[in-house]
Amino acid sequence: MLDNINQEARTWAMWCHLAALLAIPLAFIGIPPLLLNILGPLVVWLWKKDQHSFIDDQGKESLNFQLSLSLYGFSLVIGLGILMVIFVIAAGGAGTTADASLGALTVVLGIALAGLVILAIIVSMIQLVLVIFAAVKANKGQFYRYPLTIRFLK
Repeated sequence: MLDNINQEARTWAMWCHLAALLAIPLAFIGIPPLLLNILGPLVVWLWKKDQHSFIDDQGKESLNFQLSLSLYGFSLVIGLGILMVIFVIAAGGAGTTADASLGALTVVLGIALAGLVILAIIVSMIQLVLVIFAAVKANKGQFYRYPLTIRFLK
């Protein structure tokens, strides 16, 4: 904690983190949540980054974390899509009857989708906990670094 971080800077640094959670209520009212987790921190950071180096630092940290989560999510969806295509090709060329292939495909797709939903819930819960933790640290004037974060902004 630095002594020269005033309460206003700590509050705005906290909002740099919490703004990512704006995607949650917006998703419930029908706005697609795609990349909204990035928009909130980006707006706060761009608006307030020049007022204090602590706001700048924590805004970049929040953005890096949200960008990393989005990249991981897109990678997961692409990987799942590739896996499905490979399975469809393999099931089609296996020489089995169409009904057996369709049944196996349905089971695998169901398991894959269930796994994706469970993973998305787990990642969302981890995101929520880490964002709140970071916001509390920022409000105390403590620098926080998210785990498994790619540093897009230095």
